[in-house]
Amino acid sequence: MGFNCGIVGLPNVGKSTLFNALTATAAAQAANYPFCTIEPNVGRVAVPDPRLGVLSTIGKSQKTVPTSLEFVDIAGLVRGASKGEGLGNQFLANIRETDAIIHVLRCFEDSDVTHVEGSVDPIRDAETVETELMLADLDSLEKRFTSLQKKARGGDRESAAVVAIMEPLIGALQAGRPARTAIPAGEAEAVRRLQLITSKPVLYVCNVEEASAATGNAHSARVAAQAKAEGAAYVVVSAAIEAEVSQLPEGERGEFLEGLGLHDSGLDRVIGAGYGLLGLITYFTCGPKETRAWTITRGTKAPQAAAVIHNDFERGFIACETIAYEDYVAFKGENGAKDAGKMRVEGKEYVVKDGDVLLFRFNV
Repeated sequence: MGFNCGIVGLPNVGKSTLFNALTATAAAQAANYPFCTIEPNVGRVAVPDPRLGVLSTIGKSQKTVPTSLEFVDIAGLVRGASKGEGLGNQFLANIRETDAIIHVLRCFEDSDVTHVEGSVDPIRDAETVETELMLADLDSLEKRFTSLQKKARGGDRESAAVVAIMEPLIGALQAGRPARTAIPAGEAEAVRRLQLITSKPVLYVCNVEEASAATGNAHSARVAAQAKAEGAAYVVVSAAIEAEVSQLPEGERGEFLEGLGLHDSGLDRVIGAGYGLLGLITYFTCGPKETRAWTITRGTKAPQAAAVIHNDFERGFIACETIAYEDYVAFKGENGAKDAGKMRVEGKEYVVKDGDVLLFRFNV
């Protein structure tokens, strides 16, 4: 399972600048006018994890393969997007299948960068975009609801089950609340299949000026309070700094960030917040050919974790040899951990832990 998220926001909030920085490409044109992003931009980036290099060194691996995440950047949304205003609405379908929404908010003042609403107010901007996403979701549900209702009345049990799930979602959206506030208990997977944008968890990214990158500012403080009230996540990032960092050689980035009072990059903070938001963890496979990181949801059992590598691993799962990352490092690899009694053989009910180094036994 990868981490896949859609980037939304009003025009000129730094959305495409952030996308370029996160993916270290110039795939999305960052320009100071609305709708400069006229094609959905998709970028796949490696997830930084210092544990990966340590394991690769111990395992004397020929290759080191990080897990990856994907960003989908769409055109800026404006008031009325759900009714066809602007260009962003054309691309909403591209973020319906994502796992989470990164909502970029402008939290910097700059008279040289125009704002479509005429002033900087991240809370108002968040409400504008959220409203358009809710209206798009409501339209999507209402188009399907009537026909499903007819089938349900005719005795179709499957349609009746979907109608029962849709009703509270429609009610919430009509009342001006996102779909994620009305997901029926135990129906998260069924709601996910409806591909509603506002059913997804939200990560607010406060794009601040360079001087506020380490501490945030008054605008980002308002967003932080709003995120806390909603149960959402937020991070403070300076897209301008991230753009500079992405152009530096790997060895110079840490020193550059430290000079600005930053301990890590915005990418690291976005990934960390995203992983926490989605309940993601990483496990590793390690050997002489390669050391590789794999992303799964917290609570995943061993056979399903094996399926991330290949479906056959789940189908023919027998057991998995398990070594905790700390033990693998402390005892200098698989053999040392085995000799110290730190390697366990786990079965189908084992819940994989973050940092586990696994070797799957299977037979197909």
